[in-house]
Amino acid sequence: MLVIINGEERQIAPNSTIKDILRQIGIEDKVMAVAVNMQIVKKEQWGEFRPKEGDTIEFLGFTGGG
Repeated sequence: MLVIINGEERQIAPNSTIKDILRQIGIEDKVMAVAVNMQIVKKEQWGEFRPKEGDTIEFLGFTGGG
């Protein structure tokens, strides 16, 4: 299934959850927020939420600074 993750087209397994995708690309410990088609997906939903073909997914981490 083709989706766009942080601006790049990627193939993911059908029926993957957000949590599955994070594991597949190796960033599950670095992501603080997820948006699918510009809508925030709450962290407690990551194990259940399944993106659809063509969705745009943004994985966001936070960086401190000053």
